[in-house]
Amino acid sequence: MVDWHPVTFSTRIVAEAYLPERGSILVRFKNDGVEWEYKNCSLETWKAFTAPGQSRGEFIHDVLDHKPHGEWRG
Repeated sequence: MVDWHPVTFSTRIVAEAYLPERGSILVRFKNDGVEWEYKNCSLETWKAFTAPGQSRGEFIHDVLDHKPHGEWRG
């Protein structure tokens, strides 16, 4: 079971989660509710993604989109 964390301050996503056993960051997008998995993410990447004041959209664009990713099939 995924422990989703709600995100209320982003214009792009509504929830996020980290799966340390898979090294994956999961995001649920606001507009269509699609859940996406970004692979090969260390705990340090997760901490940077969720740091106070960090724009989730910018981080996805600048960092996560360059990692293997695809729709989360849970």
